[in-house]
Amino acid sequence: MSLATVYSRAQVGVCAPLVTVEVHLGGGLPSTSIVGLPETAVKESRDRVRSAIATCGFDYPMRRITINLAPAELPKEGSRFDLAIALGILAASGQLPQASLCELEALGELALSGELRPVRGTLPAALAAREAGRALVVSVGSSQEAALAQGARVFGAGHLLAVCAHLRQERSLALTQSIPMKRHGDGPNLADVRGQARARRALEIAASGGHNLLLIGPPGTGKTMLAERLASILPPMSEGEAIGAAAVSSVSGSGFDPRNWGCRPFRSPHHSASGPALVGGGSHPRPGEISLAHNGVLFLDELPEFDRRVLEVLREPLESGSITISRAAQQADFPARFQLISAMNPCPCGYLGENRCRCTEDQVRRYRAKISGPLLDRIDMHVDVPRLPTRALTDGAPGEDSATVQARVAAARDRQMERAGKVNAQLAGSELQTLCPLATADRKLLEAATERLGLSARAYTRILRVARTIADLAGSGPIATEHLTEAVGYRSLDRMQG
Repeated sequence: MSLATVYSRAQVGVCAPLVTVEVHLGGGLPSTSIVGLPETAVKESRDRVRSAIATCGFDYPMRRITINLAPAELPKEGSRFDLAIALGILAASGQLPQASLCELEALGELALSGELRPVRGTLPAALAAREAGRALVVSVGSSQEAALAQGARVFGAGHLLAVCAHLRQERSLALTQSIPMKRHGDGPNLADVRGQARARRALEIAASGGHNLLLIGPPGTGKTMLAERLASILPPMSEGEAIGAAAVSSVSGSGFDPRNWGCRPFRSPHHSASGPALVGGGSHPRPGEISLAHNGVLFLDELPEFDRRVLEVLREPLESGSITISRAAQQADFPARFQLISAMNPCPCGYLGENRCRCTEDQVRRYRAKISGPLLDRIDMHVDVPRLPTRALTDGAPGEDSATVQARVAAARDRQMERAGKVNAQLAGSELQTLCPLATADRKLLEAATERLGLSARAYTRILRVARTIADLAGSGPIATEHLTEAVGYRSLDRMQG
């Protein structure tokens, strides 16, 4: 029979739609054509495949070869279809049994020698193959990543000859075993931070409720140290969260290491980053920093130094937890449920209130105006990180370590998940009425604070969410007055602007 079918996977965002590779050998002058919206790298696969088949000692058919990548309306990119095309040609020419290809999907780039090379997006392909009930053959370099999909049957091969031997039942490929999820990272410890009790407290609250946090203070007061230690006090990732974060890293092509899967991502882009670098982009859309920080932390240091138009692109993802990138050829959705931690100086020189500061009121006002009101509204907590006396840093006792704080954070998260199935930062407005009831006096207190600080309705609800988290940390059912007043106190930038 001169027709063969092999299954493979394309990549659209973090999804891996099925691609059926159909190979037909017909009469006429020898030629090879690939149809089905292939881009340049896909068209070039015919030359890679021809050389690989010949190098491995097989016969390349001297016939008219038509390769169809279905569905035809789906754009195909990259070298990921090389292995499937090679297997289809060998099966159509009778050099491989076609029956062995029915329960298999193939993904990988071929070298001219027949060696298999890794491709990005292997993990989403393994997840999709598992749902389809088929095994997946990939290169050895991609097999550990693909095996993270629990329950998927993943075969890692180093060469086209090894895949052919497996299909002929001459020498079976071994199933790749999954790497255990890494529960604890080796990053910085919160015990390294001396003093700054209020900022440490705010960091714990932010971690407990998933709140966004802005740290404000002069240079050298520990803002970056605090931000870098947030991931160490967040609860361990669930398997679903870990797979979601790993899938984004897999499609990004940024060098995902399966040995670190399960560690919460921490991304810290430079302030010169562009809008597409933050949210993603390209003719074939790839994830940006906010998606690479999915289920982890995005740290923006020197926040006012970012271009204002770049910061504005964060507003929608902060609310929705996802980003849609639309291009003429295709549209891609990427998850972006990240926790934003940002830091800034109180004035352009950083030393506001000290003798060395020479900034005028107008300069300070313009500096803070670089952060728009709508973006500031979406940051739940604004916390001062003041300069401490040197004696407090050298003689002060070390604070609690990350493991101790993480235990309290995890207990507070458990209360939130049991109550609403989500962290407090994600509570909808309708849920706040039932989950965050206030006494009459407390409601009047919050309304008065909102009027005095000139806060929006969004800021009002975010104060409620923070108060709910503070109550959860205290093990309290209702929100008490002290929880509410502490939550209002974490709006220091609103006070300075007011």
